Amino acid sequence: MLLFSRSSSKSLSRLIKAAGNLLLAGILSQCTAVPPKGDVVVSVKDQKLGIYDHGKLTKQFVISTSKFGLGDQQGSNRTPLGEHEIIAKIGKGLPAGAVLKSRRWNGEVLKPNAPGRDPIVSRILWLRGMEATNRNAFNRYIYIHGTTEENRLGKPASYGCVRMGMRDVVDLFDTVDIGAKVVITKGSLPPGQKEKPEAAESTADDGSPALTAPGSATSPPIEVGRVLATDAEKKRAEENEARIKAKTEPEAEKPAPKSKSSRAKSDTKVAGHSAHKSKAKA
Repeated sequence: MLLFSRSSSKSLSRLIKAAGNLLLAGILSQCTAVPPKGDVVVSVKDQKLGIYDHGKLTKQFVISTSKFGLGDQQGSNRTPLGEHEIIAKIGKGLPAGAVLKSRRWNGEVLKPNAPGRDPIVSRILWLRGMEATNRNAFNRYIYIHGTTEENRLGKPASYGCVRMGMRDVVDLFDTVDIGAKVVITKGSLPPGQKEKPEAAESTADDGSPALTAPGSATSPPIEVGRVLATDAEKKRAEENEARIKAKTEPEAEKPAPKSKSSRAKSDTKVAGHSAHKSKAKA
């Protein structure tokens, strides 16, 4: 039987506890290491926002960036350029047009282009700058959010944030996750990769699949084996062809039957001729 000192037992318990913490941290890191769903690009030039999935442009919306220009200075009311990430999503489940004051719903629901009103509505996606040129974005409360002034979308009209239609921002909110990348660029919205259309099966004149698909000049040709007919098969084919030909050829025209009047005249001529012969003999 082994006896441990009190200090040894404490060291062992600390070691076990440390190992357990490391194991738990590894499990949690695996659970939380989920890639964000969808990436976003905001084009200042086009005043559009695009959602991309594995490089493919899946959705785009008309937006509005700052009417004061571009930048990240405190108090400038400008839209920061560069790479950001969505750090928070606020307003889940609220109706489109719900007024968010200090990131809380105040109970109001407005319609698009409500006269004299310009609050943040529907949803908030809070951005955090990932570069030195936009490091103040989070503390400046730079959001992607809904606006009631939908008639001003498509041109710079905000105070630094990225404005969207009150229903469009709900669509964006439901499409992307926290941690999704948001790039704000001066340039145009990238077109993204286009899905290659599936090649339609080509058919021959008789409706059967063609041997080579159009546009596949690089593919090797398909070899087709030839089947030769036997002598007996050739003979049967010739007989069938002759039988078909005989049925299809028109029958020879038969002489039309003589009428009764013409037959009587003929008989009269024959009788007169006989009588003339008899007189000559007499």
